[in-house]
Amino acid sequence: MTENERFLVVRNDEEQYSLWWSGRDLPAGWHAAGVEGTREECLAHIGEVWTDMRPLSLRRRMAAAASGAADGAASGAPAEAGSGSPA
Repeated sequence: MTENERFLVVRNDEEQYSLWWSGRDLPAGWHAAGVEGTREECLAHIGEVWTDMRPLSLRRRMAAAASGAADGAASGAPAEAGSGSPA
């Protein structure tokens, strides 16, 4: 690796970031994020924009679960369905 080597910031569909060599074909599933520079410049950019390391699909599931729990609490419904018989 040389000091003058150029890199791209790339992002996948799960909104995870990485570096890739400028001028090389991107691997399947990765897209250029619009930043090119030295390794250090690209890593600095990633550090600024990638603030939540969880994959997008996990963030969506967690948001849906939180929304469902909030909806249940707002309606007065129990959080878990029981057998219906007393203990």
